[in-house]
Amino acid sequence: MTFVSVTRLKRAPAAAQPAPAGTLDLRIVGMHCAACVTRVESALGSVPGVSQATVNLATERAHLVLEGPVAAAALASAVRAAGYETRAVTSAIADDTEQSERAAELAAVRRRFFTAAVLGAPVVVLGMFGMLPPLRRIPMETQNMIQLALATPVQFWAGWRFVRAIGRALTRRIADMDLLIGVGTLSAYLFSAAATLLPAAFRRAGIEPQTYFDTAVTIVVLILLGRLLESRARAGTSQAMRRLLDLRPRTANRVTTGGVETVPLDRVMPDDVLLVKPGERVPVDGVVTEGRSTLDRSMLTGESIPVETGPGDAVTGATLNLTGAFRMRASKVGAASMLMQIVRLVQEAQASKARVARLADRIAAVFVPVVIAIAVTAFVLWMLFGPEPRLAHALLAAVAVLIIACPCSLGLATPTALIVGTGRGAELGVLLRSAQALESAESIDVIVFDKTGTLTRGRPEVTDLVCAAGVDESRLLSLAATAESHSEHPLAGAILRAAAARAIAVATPDDFSAVPGQGVVAVAGGQVLALGTPSFLRAQGADPAPFEDARARLEHAGRSVVGVASNGVLLGLVAVADTLKPGAAATVRTLEALGLEVWMITGDNRGTALAVAREAGIAESRVVAEVLPLGKVDAVRALAEAGKRVAMVGDGLNDAPALAAASLGIAMGCGTDVAMEASDVTLVSPELAAVPVALRLARRTMTVIRQNLFWAFVYNALGIPVAAGLLYVFLRPGGPVGPVAGWQGTLHPMLASLAMAMSSVSVVTSSLRLRRFR
Repeated sequence: MTFVSVTRLKRAPAAAQPAPAGTLDLRIVGMHCAACVTRVESALGSVPGVSQATVNLATERAHLVLEGPVAAAALASAVRAAGYETRAVTSAIADDTEQSERAAELAAVRRRFFTAAVLGAPVVVLGMFGMLPPLRRIPMETQNMIQLALATPVQFWAGWRFVRAIGRALTRRIADMDLLIGVGTLSAYLFSAAATLLPAAFRRAGIEPQTYFDTAVTIVVLILLGRLLESRARAGTSQAMRRLLDLRPRTANRVTTGGVETVPLDRVMPDDVLLVKPGERVPVDGVVTEGRSTLDRSMLTGESIPVETGPGDAVTGATLNLTGAFRMRASKVGAASMLMQIVRLVQEAQASKARVARLADRIAAVFVPVVIAIAVTAFVLWMLFGPEPRLAHALLAAVAVLIIACPCSLGLATPTALIVGTGRGAELGVLLRSAQALESAESIDVIVFDKTGTLTRGRPEVTDLVCAAGVDESRLLSLAATAESHSEHPLAGAILRAAAARAIAVATPDDFSAVPGQGVVAVAGGQVLALGTPSFLRAQGADPAPFEDARARLEHAGRSVVGVASNGVLLGLVAVADTLKPGAAATVRTLEALGLEVWMITGDNRGTALAVAREAGIAESRVVAEVLPLGKVDAVRALAEAGKRVAMVGDGLNDAPALAAASLGIAMGCGTDVAMEASDVTLVSPELAAVPVALRLARRTMTVIRQNLFWAFVYNALGIPVAAGLLYVFLRPGGPVGPVAGWQGTLHPMLASLAMAMSSVSVVTSSLRLRRFR
């Protein structure tokens, strides 16, 4: 990803380096609703060289896809012309400068809110209770002058951004939420100021000089409260990201010729040798060179069982070293580390936009002009047909419409849910590459697994030992390991690991020879040991016939079977297989319970594939075996052509084409980089249980998004007509229904402002429910 600073472009546009083709992130300052998002996207999309612009309201970032070099000055100019400002983006996550800016913005909103609340409180008291004792002792003219004095700084300082929006709308033809608030509050303020300063003129015109300073200041206070709560809530949506970053240690112990020195983490370079002590977190990704320990990787991968680690084992930065000290050689540092790649993937997902979000943006783009038109219409109708005082009723109806209309809830409905959902996914080891991945995951009805390394462990293990009479398993395994101790065959590795796991002694052979594809012969301790196929054993003088039934049974179960003979006598069989991962069968059952068809595709032979399928609980009719990588693609496409929405789960290079071809590609985090790049979802944990977790999280996130959008639409569909006075037709005195408990169907602007602010807060709060997803 390419990052560029555009903060100083106004001073030296000629010196700015153009951004090359690729992607670019910018921070956009000043957005607060879906209309703002649409406006910035349109402005950036109009710049030559920008093929796609996606703006996220909650992260305040724009993600651009560039088809060629683009002058940074052109991007900054386009954003300013739209009425907003840009800031530098220096990393995939918010750096200290950006965090400081956001903290300063939050502090400014807080200052304006508290100032407006302190000055506005007396205004509200006088406006609502001025006629009650003991306040009625103060002449009404004096009360109005006090309200004017206190309301003026509230309107023109605390609420200056709303007033400024009116001028911006006139000069730049920009209609947004601030314009609605500005027009509504300024209308109430100016009407009240005129009534206070020119009461006689009002009376000559037949209008009672009533004031609505309390309405104006209350609207400003409530809107600022809503903005303050939204800012805090949006800050809460990024807690998962901060928790991931907090896993990193601040320093590392670097081994030098002079000893061990403590250095800041950003000074660690590839190939540095680091010392990790018990209780410390692994600083960066690397390989253990000396020492053994146990690592707790649960915070990063979700694995609940600590992992034994020794020389040659890879370790991941931010995992916790529990027991012994060890030395490691750094391999991936900084942005290349696994943790930072996780952060980058989450950021990319949060910056993307689902199709359902674009629907909200399109509606919000025309929302403000429509609302203004409704407010003008309400004003005219009240002036023509409303009761006296008509001007007062008309003004209050127009102001109420302008205030209650809230595109903010539409703009926040999708991005906040996406951020919380993807952040929660990161905590659970599920990395969603894009918002489209969420939509695809929700509609999946077929899930296809690769076999080797996905359903299975990816390396052979000893599964069965069949011993001749008088021979125990320890002796059989010891002799087999001794014979294989000089072999490089994968089966040899499985046998040696099994012997080590049982702490069985392995002798060093005096002589060794291997016949490719047949077996090995070794001489150790005066014994001639042979290990291999039946024909190979027969050539060494050992009769395999007594074990034919056991061999057939094991081979039918998908095992690779070798016989072990000593001095021409067959002592038993060793069965080796790439075993099913723990929990694989349970995962298949869970996916089928979710209504999904589970398939398996593999390049392995059909007999082995069917054996694994039976063990995993996959129907034989849903097994595709002995296919090359392109054959996997053909199989995925065949399912798609049958009307299925297919998800592919794989880990290897040969799975990458199928992962890209599927509606949803899911890569195991322990797999190859190519597989992860080709996928839509990456599972950090090697456990297959993360697959249904990813699908359930996607479904839950999309459900929350739809709920948010539904209630945002319902709020506006009901609130605007009520604010305009539609119910007055039915609830007016003498109407079909008549007044209800003194309410005649009109909505006071103060109540409209409270409803508007709470709608935005409720949407964000609804999204935060995803943080409790289990």
